[in-house]
Amino acid sequence: MKAGNPALGVRIRLVLAPEIAIGPGKADLLEAIAETGSIAAAGRKLGMSYKRAWHLVESLNRGFAEPLVLASRGGSGHGGAALTRLGAEVLEAYRRIERASAAAAGDDLARLRERLAPSVLPIGPDGHNA
Repeated sequence: MKAGNPALGVRIRLVLAPEIAIGPGKADLLEAIAETGSIAAAGRKLGMSYKRAWHLVESLNRGFAEPLVLASRGGSGHGGAALTRLGAEVLEAYRRIERASAAAAGDDLARLRERLAPSVLPIGPDGHNA
């Protein structure tokens, strides 16, 4: 879940085939690539190494019938990356599933959260548990 504290709520991992899955990390990476136009910049934005970001992009591109990300090499200031139409579709589908799952689980999550120990709840700006 992108909004609020990412540690709270529903985190979805879609297993589409034995070797292909997309979860919060890959979705965030796709989104960051779309925003920055760069795999390296997207990785930096997410606190991820360039090697790790490239590995994730390559695994996504191998797993789908068409690439999700197109990248051009060129060194500093000359390269770039962008989501393909399929990449944008996959990202949007993932975000829709994520929102629907969070909405469906909302009441149960609230009830479970009420049962948590105060020591594990985040502290709000007023100094009290949120």
